[in-house]
Amino acid sequence: MPMLRLSSLLAFLLIVPSLGSWAVADQPPMSGATATAFLHQYCIDCHDANTQEGGVALDELSDVTIDNAELWKTVWEQVALKEMPPAEELQPDPILRWKLSTWITAELQRAMKDHGGFETHRHPTKGNHLDHDLLFGEIPDWIEPTSTPARLWRLHPQEHLTRLNALITREPDYDPKRPGLRTRGDHINPNLDGEVKVYYGLDRVIGWVGGTAAYAAAITGFPPMLTTENHHGLRNYANLYSVNGSEATQIANTAEDILRFMAYGPDAEPYQFADKVGQIDKKYKHGDLRGLAQSLFYGKSPKRPITPVHDLMAKEKDTQQDRIAAVNYLFEALTCRPPSDAETAEYLGLLNDAIADLGKKEGALLGLTPIFLDRDALFRPELAEYGTPDQYGRVLLQDQELALAINAAFSYIPPDEALQQAVADGRLKTRQDAKREIERILADDSIRKPRVLQFFREFFDYDRAGHVCKDNKALISAGGEFNAEKHYRAMFAMTANTDRLIELILQEDKNVLGELLTTDRVVYNAPQDAPYFGQFISSDPPPKPKAVEGKKTARQMRRVTIQNAKLPKGETIHARVAQVVKPLNTARTLTTLPPDQRRGILTHPSWLVAHTDAMDNHAILRGRWIRERLLGDAVPDVPITVDAMLPVEPKSTLRHRMRVTRADECWRCHRKMDPLGLPFEMYNHLGLYRTEEQKKPVDTSGAISDSGDPEIDGPVENALEMIDRLATSQRVQQVFVRHAFRFWMGRNETVHDAPVLQDAYQAYQESGGSMKALLASLLTSDAYLYRTVDRAGETTTRQQQRGGS
Repeated sequence: MPMLRLSSLLAFLLIVPSLGSWAVADQPPMSGATATAFLHQYCIDCHDANTQEGGVALDELSDVTIDNAELWKTVWEQVALKEMPPAEELQPDPILRWKLSTWITAELQRAMKDHGGFETHRHPTKGNHLDHDLLFGEIPDWIEPTSTPARLWRLHPQEHLTRLNALITREPDYDPKRPGLRTRGDHINPNLDGEVKVYYGLDRVIGWVGGTAAYAAAITGFPPMLTTENHHGLRNYANLYSVNGSEATQIANTAEDILRFMAYGPDAEPYQFADKVGQIDKKYKHGDLRGLAQSLFYGKSPKRPITPVHDLMAKEKDTQQDRIAAVNYLFEALTCRPPSDAETAEYLGLLNDAIADLGKKEGALLGLTPIFLDRDALFRPELAEYGTPDQYGRVLLQDQELALAINAAFSYIPPDEALQQAVADGRLKTRQDAKREIERILADDSIRKPRVLQFFREFFDYDRAGHVCKDNKALISAGGEFNAEKHYRAMFAMTANTDRLIELILQEDKNVLGELLTTDRVVYNAPQDAPYFGQFISSDPPPKPKAVEGKKTARQMRRVTIQNAKLPKGETIHARVAQVVKPLNTARTLTTLPPDQRRGILTHPSWLVAHTDAMDNHAILRGRWIRERLLGDAVPDVPITVDAMLPVEPKSTLRHRMRVTRADECWRCHRKMDPLGLPFEMYNHLGLYRTEEQKKPVDTSGAISDSGDPEIDGPVENALEMIDRLATSQRVQQVFVRHAFRFWMGRNETVHDAPVLQDAYQAYQESGGSMKALLASLLTSDAYLYRTVDRAGETTTRQQQRGGS
């Protein structure tokens, strides 16, 4: 045995007398010596200078530096995910794995501090790197009360856009008789072309020149200005985003347009306003105006919100009180809280200076714009500015900060009057105060909760279906329309339909996850959705050109046979659609699906298409979703040396093409995904049910393995059997709770969060699978209510905080 290995092993035995000692109080911290000893105890046999399995040698690995950081990253991921040491070798205690992982990530942060930093372990995709059993097993007595770091949390793009929309659009009140209709504060859905936009004066339009395409081209608006990462899964962590210069510039430019609309309404000529379209002079209805803003006709009566900004601009001679009212209104609408006296004075000074320099018409617009760029209009502050830290350095959020946190758990717009009054009355200072308000909001359907729906969108990823670009030929041969635009529109519409189904299940609030996975119900738009929920029969290649008579489309040339779905009549239901779509297009059907073909959201076309690529199914992506979202496991990142491509074999099945993943260097990871994804081959890449592929019986077999729940492990015949088995698993429910924790806390869980997670899971179970019970538990937990602060190093003024943000 080399001297280095012998000395390191002796050090390991001296520092760690027994693996069991890591699970008791007063455990020794991990150090460089114990980290090295771990590697030599468990890893060197396969990774020394002579063996170098996978081309990796660890026998000379030293302290973490910028030069060896990449290798340490690999070690961290392999150890955390139990890929190293191999299953047949001696395994370290889970606590020891966690200690080594924590030490490596801390050392990587230190080593890379001045070299781009290291935050990978905090990314949502790395949440499962923490062993599930450490969170849901016996809680060690050394676990400390948890909290979340004090922080500034940048707004979600939808949250920001919804607040801006509320400034210029008067949305209808909640209608309990038709709860699916769009209501003030709701999520803003994409239009038929997949664009998420807010429009100016849309509710005031009474007519236009041309057809619907001309109308869509003529109306003006703005898209989200804040951006998020474009990946599957949770996308709104507190540490992921700031506001860059281009976003700030776009916000400022849009702010001036918003203020102008708030003050004056649509930017239009006098001839464009009338009580009826018939009153418009015919000379303004000619075709040359089609698609231009001048082709729209508006009713004379304003329908936008009439606010203090309008009142200020409407007065020939305004007062300081008019200006204060405009400042305060705008500040509260954008930040969700009233301004302090100092904040009012600051923005009033900017407004007065701008008006003095430019006159009221232009000066007021310029002077009010900075409010749109206020820190709290773009970030939610959770700095724990009130209260004294306890012995763990934690401060309970209270008053305005607690109100913002409670409101943000559900809503994108300012808190309702009851929550604001609780702050004013000093009744928002304790956990019980928070519980009272949270339970009140959960019980009130009229308070819109787009944040809850956003969680399910990011958990299931079904909202991404319309963004998967499809190759036209592949689209047609799979049974899609020759006009690809219709396919994308169908997918965006299905997103709204799935939203509505989720809301129905949330309203019932029983066995929520199980229902979402196994329900036979679907919200269905028969004319558009029938092909997607139908059965794919066959697709023959197009005839040779000489056999084609006349000018036939490619869709006609290719002989595709589909049996459209004929579902039960069901009942009429309404779904929220984009603002640009007229209300008469909101009616849908709530019906049931064939039990031998479909079961739950994972068999709906929106989810299936969201997990495909341009040409075909993506069994690897679907399997990875099951592995990560339902089983709480993870797959290591693909090494840059691996050519992750399947062979191009148009006449072969996907399963046959995936034979290459069985190679030794691939299967170690693909064994976690492929057997879980291949059962979904009972659907093609447009989500159509099928029994044949390439004129052969489709093979839908697969398996659940190493799930952490032995009762569900084993072979499965198809996706339906697999889904049924997963839906009964306590492990799957626990992993769902972990994802809910991450979404609402805006961070990955730690071992100190184990009591919070177990309490939330218990609340979910004891309530019969109630999402309300789960949320009430999470949102009244220490992790949500407490912030860790450093009083010695904190800034003391708001201006300093702005500079640091």
